[in-house]
Amino acid sequence: MAYFAEINDDGVVLQVISINNDYAPDPAPSNSEPVGQAFIASLGLSGEWRQTSYNGNFRKQYAGLGFKYDSVADVFIVPQPYSSWSLDSNYDWQPPTPMPTEGGPWMWDEETLTWVELI
Repeated sequence: MAYFAEINDDGVVLQVISINNDYAPDPAPSNSEPVGQAFIASLGLSGEWRQTSYNGNFRKQYAGLGFKYDSVADVFIVPQPYSSWSLDSNYDWQPPTPMPTEGGPWMWDEETLTWVELI
């Protein structure tokens, strides 16, 4: 199966669909994406569609609802978990302070901007 994410004008993923490999035969998006997009259009589905990899072989990770597609980096980014977290150079969200390595499990408390140990 090949998987395609519909993205809106802001790059937000609206839905993800699967299509038979006959309509997107090559796993590399540079080869199969145009074929898959043409097939999707032939079904009467409009919008912008980008191929996504179920096992994360390209575009960083499998797209999900609410993910954002960064067209410059050509990656799908998970939604920001907390407003205080920032995106690093690998397109992963990082907390203002690293999670402690001892004890745990830990949960982020956005109100206090600290890690809270769950007991």
